Amino acid sequence: MAGKANLLGHPIHPMLIAFPLGIFPIAVLFDILYLVKKNGYWAGFSFWLIAIGIVSGLIAALFGFIDWLGLQNGTRAKRIGLWHGGINVVVVALFAISWLMRRATPDAPSFGAIVLGIAALVFALVAAWLGGELVYRMSVGVDEGAHVNSPNSLSNRPASGQASK
Repeated sequence: MAGKANLLGHPIHPMLIAFPLGIFPIAVLFDILYLVKKNGYWAGFSFWLIAIGIVSGLIAALFGFIDWLGLQNGTRAKRIGLWHGGINVVVVALFAISWLMRRATPDAPSFGAIVLGIAALVFALVAAWLGGELVYRMSVGVDEGAHVNSPNSLSNRPASGQASK
């Protein structure tokens, strides 16, 4: 089942998830460096990375929601997609709370704000696994008939290699 929100023949949601999935772990890593080194420089970077991760996560969520709406009701993919999206909402919410807790002193976050980020990252791993389940087990977002010799997505020919009608 191909994605519903596409750009140049590919679903937009997977293009965008790389940003929050890359940014949030680096923010947590910088928080850990802050705890170890006692240097606010790392916490300040984490503060801004979390802000960027929240914005990019919300944009990715919008396109994921559009794709989820296109899934057939009553399917396992629709249920897994709901869990995937719901957990990711929790991830963004936890990071948003962590970010709000840091606003007064971005270079010296509380231990609680850092723990929220770590917890959010654990949830993000679960949500990412569910996203992999959708794509790799249920072919959500994959062209029907896709194979290793499929024509280029810009060719206007279906993945199955059959002539388009």
